[in-house]
Amino acid sequence: MKFSVFQVSRKGGRLKNEDRMGYCYTRESGLFVLADGMGGHPEGEVAAQMALQTIAALYQREARPVVKDVRAFLTSSALSAHQQIMRYAGNKAMLDTPRTTLVAAVLQGTTATWLHCGDSRLYVVRDGQLLTRTRDHSHAERPRLDQGAEPVNRNLLLTCLGSPTTPTLDVSAPLTLLQGDRIMLCSDGVWGVLDDDHIVRTLSNRPVSDAAPELAESALRSGGSHSDNVTLIALEWETPDAPGKDRGVSTETISEGVFASTIQAGMPSDNEGDDLDEDAIERSIAEINEAIRRSAARKS
Repeated sequence: MKFSVFQVSRKGGRLKNEDRMGYCYTRESGLFVLADGMGGHPEGEVAAQMALQTIAALYQREARPVVKDVRAFLTSSALSAHQQIMRYAGNKAMLDTPRTTLVAAVLQGTTATWLHCGDSRLYVVRDGQLLTRTRDHSHAERPRLDQGAEPVNRNLLLTCLGSPTTPTLDVSAPLTLLQGDRIMLCSDGVWGVLDDDHIVRTLSNRPVSDAAPELAESALRSGGSHSDNVTLIALEWETPDAPGKDRGVSTETISEGVFASTIQAGMPSDNEGDDLDEDAIERSIAEINEAIRRSAARKS
């Protein structure tokens, strides 16, 4: 499996950055995750960080080296993240719960499958055209079946992780990937100020290492002094034997049993993660260390 990837996150005009993103992979599988902690509720950045770390820990447990049932994994891990956030709020006796949107994708074999909750998006671009994108869980993207209904806030989210109600999770069918396909996960700080045509054009005409920072800068300029947090992960799918493709991540160099990640194993500072899953993170750290020891032993 081979891909080029670039990720970027900027605070914009907000007091703090409540977005989180990262990816991890084994020899034959990759997970890409982005969460946007929701303003208007406490500790959105904690909810976003918990979502990433819970899903990454469960992915490491399941990907041996592939996830057997990707759609089931995405659903169960997102629900586990939701439960972790609710447990955290309960343990702190919070009157309101931390909340976050989520978009996550698993690439393995020659397919991509993704899940989203809320209005963080995933785009797939092929041959300069928008092949598909997620549809937000918001009034703005809900089919207008009730023409006589009272006006509502069109940007109001209908679901998220951390809400007292069970989150709505949309999981895609597997998509077969072709050489050169571009996939982008992003928060609403990107798509909220850049239209789809601009996003598709930039992703199509630049390597992702150039397109990702260009899109981030465009979003910050368009948002101005009141810009939202701007966060995205962009990747290009590459076939191992494609000529001239030597800049990406090739998972074939990873020893069997080794797990690589840009998602930190511990929570951020200020003791935000004291209530994260009692066993999952410690178990994951132990498994990472054991895999590294096994790999080193084989090479010696």
